[in-house]
Amino acid sequence: MLVLSRKIGQEIAIGSDVRVVVNRISGNRVTLGIEAPSEVCILRGELEPLTNSRLEPKEPTSSLLLPDFTTKDDSNYTDSPRSPR
Repeated sequence: MLVLSRKIGQEIAIGSDVRVVVNRISGNRVTLGIEAPSEVCILRGELEPLTNSRLEPKEPTSSLLLPDFTTKDDSNYTDSPRSPR
């Protein structure tokens, strides 16, 4: 791990298209600004494990088979309005 010290307004370049700028330091809290292309995913460290687990394919939790609702079955379809009960 590379550890760097920066002052407010100073920046760190990562590759040719990512820049991290120190915006504010207040006590033990540091505010960073990150400039990166839109295709670069930027996450806080505590969110990364949650996001990775959501991206992994999951095995079905049940053997229940649901009907295929993507095909249209017109056999029971009527175009006439229903009468009120």
